[in-house]
Amino acid sequence: MTAAAATPALGRWGSGRLRRPVVLGSLGVVLLGAVLAALPLGMGALIVGRACQGMGLAVAPLTLAVARDVWTGERLVSRLSLLSIATVAGAGLGYPFTGFVAQHAGIGGAYGLGAVLVAASLVLAARFLPRQADGVPQRVDVVSVVLVAAGMVAVLLAVSQGEAWGWLSPLVAALVGGGVALLLTWVARTRRISRAGGQPLVDLRLAARPGVLGPNAVAFALAIGMYGLLTVVVLLVRGDGSAGWGLGRGATAAGLVLVPYAVLSVTGSRIALRVARRFGAHLLLPIGSTVFASSMVLLALRHDSLTQALVAMAVGGIGSGFTFSSLPGLIVPHVPAAETGSAMSFNQLLRYLGFSVGSAASVALLDVYGGHEAAFRATTLTMAAICFLAGLGVAIGGRRAVDPL
Repeated sequence: MTAAAATPALGRWGSGRLRRPVVLGSLGVVLLGAVLAALPLGMGALIVGRACQGMGLAVAPLTLAVARDVWTGERLVSRLSLLSIATVAGAGLGYPFTGFVAQHAGIGGAYGLGAVLVAASLVLAARFLPRQADGVPQRVDVVSVVLVAAGMVAVLLAVSQGEAWGWLSPLVAALVGGGVALLLTWVARTRRISRAGGQPLVDLRLAARPGVLGPNAVAFALAIGMYGLLTVVVLLVRGDGSAGWGLGRGATAAGLVLVPYAVLSVTGSRIALRVARRFGAHLLLPIGSTVFASSMVLLALRHDSLTQALVAMAVGGIGSGFTFSSLPGLIVPHVPAAETGSAMSFNQLLRYLGFSVGSAASVALLDVYGGHEAAFRATTLTMAAICFLAGLGVAIGGRRAVDPL
């Protein structure tokens, strides 16, 4: 929720000469959060610490703007690919790694290790981030920050807690209705500021232009699929088989099944670069979406052993790496340099929304479909269809919109 609230604001603040202090300051907040979470100070400090750590997700898109300042040509494309895929690979490796540390050193030990990693990142950023960035410091529309933050938090809270509170409960309905109303108000305010020649929090005209709309739509759809896949495969590995599906393995196996996903996501990013050079960038999103969808089809058809789950996750890693690594390279050429941070922050915001929707929707669909083995197949196939249709939509949109890469 912190990431969803902070991402648009940091994207705007960090688009000009304030990029370096915004990145360093945000990493400092993340470090503080890791330390608070590591110390035995009670639930309140843990919640505050977790909220501070959310700033790390919000600052990630600014690294893409830094890359655009430093590199050009093929090297820029390669760096954008690696930076984008880092979050995907990190998610896949983070679960088993931190789970292992927590098992042997406790929760405080896991957060303590996180504090060490963030401190090292902060030192490296202070050492290597460019001290000069083009552009003047940009004004941030604080009212829009409040609207989009409150709206996103309300919707994400409803999505993440809907299973526990009841999808048709008055509280969930109020949160969804209120959140959507706030976001629509923000959209109307953004359009009014744009028509008046001002600088909105996010330039929605850029987000909807050819070459940017498609990657944004795929980012949202693949984020739903990614966290949907991560959720159902963990449920599969941990399930005791009483519902007709489940492998009955422990927490260690549930963490290790994510490793092929993380490792192969890097491979997928490298394959994407070669495909773009040889056949054109217009093929990247359709191919990546189809490969990712096929991983869920494999899991739906074959899920009787851990090996089958590992194969499906490996295929999913290739598709996810292929797609997510391509998004910055497809978006950046279509936006002005001064808007890179803001444009990528909006794309990242769609990912966060998709992550929450995917993790919650996968559990909800299992329940709606009945919970048995046929429900498991129907859930994974539904997620696969969402990803495949997103790629198909981009393919139908044509080659012209993504060729600048």
